[in-house]
Amino acid sequence: MDLLEKVVVVALLGTLASRLIPSAIETGHYQNWFLLLAEGCVVFFVLFRRATNNISLRPLDWALGFGGTLAPMLVIASSDAPVVPLALCSFLIVGGMLFQVYAKFTLRRSFGVIAANRGVKVSGPYRFMRHPMYAGYAITHLGFFLSGPNYWNFAVYGIALALNISRILAEERVLMADPVYQEFGRKVRYRLVPYLF
Repeated sequence: MDLLEKVVVVALLGTLASRLIPSAIETGHYQNWFLLLAEGCVVFFVLFRRATNNISLRPLDWALGFGGTLAPMLVIASSDAPVVPLALCSFLIVGGMLFQVYAKFTLRRSFGVIAANRGVKVSGPYRFMRHPMYAGYAITHLGFFLSGPNYWNFAVYGIALALNISRILAEERVLMADPVYQEFGRKVRYRLVPYLF
């Protein structure tokens, strides 16, 4: 199963690159490069993560994991005008990317796509929210969407957000079996957005 997960995320990154790179070269939209780098980080961490025996085997959790990873890679490059200054779009994309990478480096080899317990981390951005990586994804997606909004990307990112919220709940179901995570959950009350969720 671990190998299947790795093959799928590499293939997804390849299809995203095949859509974004030609557009970036043709139009000069550097936001495409930023997004590709952000999604490439996901693949890197999946390829080099720690193995675990405590992984969910529920088909729904696998569908959520792959769906939440796949959906953002289905966006298309847009020639539509940005709705906010491109500098703000770039700031959101890069800021979200840096935040998710910070969360991934905190996890190190504990990162995964499918709900599993590869060890509980409580430092770095995890001091403020239990799932900061997903917050970084949402910020990156917002920046890319605003840089050239279209209905397709709106739908893709809406689906991705719904899937990732469901992923958070699936991950918590697995992790809450660990007393260390139970204590972490009592200390860090919010999953994604402080004071909301």
